[in-house]
Parts: sequence; structure tokens; C-alpha cells
Amino acid sequence: MKVISTNIAEPREIEWRGKKVKTGIYKTPVDQPIILEKEDVRNDHVLDRRYHGGIDKACYLYSKDSYSFWQRKYPKLDWQWGMFGENLTVEGLDESSINIGDVYEIGEAVVQVSQPRQPCYKLGVRFGNQSVVREFLESSYPGVYVRVLKDGAVRKGDVMNLMQKAANSLSLVDVFSLFSRNIDNKELLEQAISIPELGEACRKDLKKLLSFS
Repeated sequence: MKVISTNIAEPREIEWRGKKVKTGIYKTPVDQPIILEKEDVRNDHVLDRRYHGGIDKACYLYSKDSYSFWQRKYPKLDWQWGMFGENLTVEGLDESSINIGDVYEIGEAVVQVSQPRQPCYKLGVRFGNQSVVREFLESSYPGVYVRVLKDGAVRKGDVMNLMQKAANSLSLVDVFSLFSRNIDNKELLEQAISIPELGEACRKDLKKLLSFS
């Protein structure tokens, strides 16, 4: 797996349901390295910290390989890396083979996989179509949120090396499926909730689903 783009956002004001809202989803490629820190990426703009940033969502990675799937669905968009709000666009990233709790070295940083991305309306605004939120949930391409175990710079061209494979865990795709096609799978819900390395916000949402199952 290799980093092909490092992306940073400037705050942008959007309109949602008659209100002005600021967002950092409009990330664009930058030429310089980005610095991964414990709660976010240095100089990135995380506007709504209820749902973004923090220890469990310090950095978001998305697969270059998944772009073609979405480009076929939305061919008229002005496509560029960072389209999904990711800080790192990574070639060869496969969410079906990456487990919650896996530890990777990326450049100077060391990160641990914490959870898949759960999309909100801002992705729909970015795409100019709220249907993408449901399509994203029903896909197998959630991207990867990580917590940063060691701060450090990440550059275009850096390789993502596996340092430790999590035992008794689930893949990102398995966990992500619990918000759509496996929403009634009580056994899988319980297994996901029990993973110690799972992000707390994701665990909380899965517990809510379990209470309804």
C-alpha cells in the first residue's frame, strides 16, 4: 500500500436545510508532507469535533482503488484526490483485508485502525447528491479511520507497512456492513462491540443497533 496523495482542507461554508454550516470535507492535494498528531492532522481544519477528529478519528484514509467505482456513478464531478474528505489517498488499500486494531507504519507515523467511516450529509453536499450517503453505506468501500500511536510526517510515496495484525478482530468491511446489510446480525454486532480497539463512537452506535435487534 502506498500513499499517492496527501490532502488538507480549508474551511468552507455550505448551506444545509436553510442554515449556513462550515465544513472541512473539501480536502485538496498538497505538495508538502502532512503531520499526523494524536487528535488530528496538523493544519487541517476539523470543524465539527462531535463527529470528526479526536483520538479515534485522528486521520482518515481512502483507497485510490475505490475511486473508479464512484467515478462511474458520478462521471460529471470534478474528480481529484481528497474527494471523500480523506487526508491520505492510498493505493492498494483493501478494507476487506484490514482489521480493527491493525497497526501500520506510514512514513514517520505509527497508526492503529479504529473504525470505518460512517457518512453524513456533508458527503452528499460534496457530491451534489444526497443519494451518495446511502450508496456509500451499501458499498464495501468505507475507508479507514486511524488513531495515531506515534506522531510523524507522511509524504506522497510513503509505504503503509503492517507492524501488527489484530487477533480475534473483524475487518473494516465486516464492521461497516452492520450499518446496512448485516444490521440484524446480532451475533456479528456483539462480536464487533467486543473488539477493544474499536472506536468508541462506532461502538456506541453499534450498541444502539443491538438494542433494537
